[in-house]
Amino acid sequence: MLERIIKIVLKTLIVLLILIIGLFVYGYFAIRIEVPVIKAGNTQNWQRETISENFYAVKNNWLKKHPSGLWELYVEGNPYERGIANGMLTKELHAFQEDAFIRQIKILVPNDAYLNFLKYFVGYFNRHLPNHIIPEYKEEILGISKFASDKYDFIAPKYHRILNYHGAHDIGHAIQDKNMVVGCTSFSVWDKKSEDGKLLVGRNFDFYSGDDFAKNKIVQFTNPTTGYQFATVTWSGFIGACSGMNVKGLTVTINAAKSSIPTDVATPIALLAREILQYAKNIDEAIAIAKKRTVFVSESILIGSAEDNRTVSIEKAPEKMDVYEVPNSNQIICPNHYQGADFKNDLPNLTNIIESSSLYRNVRLKQLLGNTETINYTQAAAILRNQKGLNDKNIGLTNEKSLNQLIAHHAVIFKPQDKLMWVSSNPFQCGQFICYNLDSVFAKAKHLKTDIAVNEPQLTISEDPFLKTYGYQNFIHFKHLKNYIQFITKKSPLNTLTPQLENAFIRSNQESYYMYQLLGDYYVSRSNKEKAIEYYNLALTKVIATLKEEKQIKENLKKLISINKKI
Repeated sequence: MLERIIKIVLKTLIVLLILIIGLFVYGYFAIRIEVPVIKAGNTQNWQRETISENFYAVKNNWLKKHPSGLWELYVEGNPYERGIANGMLTKELHAFQEDAFIRQIKILVPNDAYLNFLKYFVGYFNRHLPNHIIPEYKEEILGISKFASDKYDFIAPKYHRILNYHGAHDIGHAIQDKNMVVGCTSFSVWDKKSEDGKLLVGRNFDFYSGDDFAKNKIVQFTNPTTGYQFATVTWSGFIGACSGMNVKGLTVTINAAKSSIPTDVATPIALLAREILQYAKNIDEAIAIAKKRTVFVSESILIGSAEDNRTVSIEKAPEKMDVYEVPNSNQIICPNHYQGADFKNDLPNLTNIIESSSLYRNVRLKQLLGNTETINYTQAAAILRNQKGLNDKNIGLTNEKSLNQLIAHHAVIFKPQDKLMWVSSNPFQCGQFICYNLDSVFAKAKHLKTDIAVNEPQLTISEDPFLKTYGYQNFIHFKHLKNYIQFITKKSPLNTLTPQLENAFIRSNQESYYMYQLLGDYYVSRSNKEKAIEYYNLALTKVIATLKEEKQIKENLKKLISINKKI
């Protein structure tokens, strides 16, 4: 009898072992990504040359730093050549960028075991990603990856990492969708609403992955062998388009919308936007490209066209697509919810409108656009920098309901007919907006051997006066104290918040619900129910960014009051 039991157990273990080995073998082949095979050609002999401080060249390609802090990058040639030049020129910037990105991930996911699990999950989830990226972009990414840091090879080989980073926005958007904490806003005016009748487009790109991630913004000018020359605002190692314009005067910006969690990958939205930017010269061509690609998150792609002298929003989701435009109007607003007929009554979209800050920002932007009969580029910058709520109400610094939440990676203004684009310099959209004329840049770029300006200094938009006020100093204090209070609340139970620091924190952002919410959380962690209740109640008297946060504060209050009654 015992011998029979042992045989059964051994057979069971053997079957389990075979299954485990089979799963590992399947997993290995499932997540293995084929690396493109490219003939290096003469690129293997390329060398980076230092022209002067913060000015480097590789053949006709170059990277240099503008006095504002923006990096200006020019690349040309076939896809692999562009990637090699990009990687060679920006390798130090890319090492810094990857450090910042990984550091932020570790802040969001501090558990090493869970982080390790996520590494394999993302690898498995993205196993079909190359099938949805056109060969041209895979070759360009391969070129960049040749100069990636060895530091993170434990995560994945270089090509695999850079490729996967291009889907990071989509995966993060989908996973965090139910707790979207930022919101981009964009708009466009033309005809009688524009000061000179020409198309004008403005956008805030509220993507935040830590302060370091936004330190080295790059204005990239790309001269491809196929398609149109174009400019994007980006960061090292990333070839997608979040904000950009081509030499035909076609502009592209992307805004996240409500998504369900995807079951498989498709084309990363920034690579779709890049394809439109590179290969479309008008709205019809942009729509045709968007129809060809399947995406795995929901996004609005705002398309401005000099040829058409109008702007439309391509509302793209995994299951369908719509094109939204405002009939008999000379302006369009693009928030974080869909507005077209095909999506506007969908339950996820209605839920997003109710629960997020998107509708509030939409209404606020309509107010600001309605304050004057016409809009010019300096007024567009003032709108993008606006921190107030509806009817100019003070709703606290960093409130998601404001257009300027003091987290933006960048802001951009386009005048497509004049081929002009203004790019914000640090901090956020508050620094100077540096102006570039695409026709002028590309005329100079190929033969740039001395450190001359490629921007248009006479069209620079001055820094936001806010930077010289006590309000900005309060923001800096709020930010530092917020980080400290969050740290001691979650990770340092022996540290206490002194009355001096507590009062300083309140003074730094008195109209912020979030500030009071954090103080309530702190006192909950210290079992001081009375103080926690006091601060949660104060938070509820302020303008709260999202319905989810309001519900959370009320739930916390309910628990505390219930505990007090039992006592």
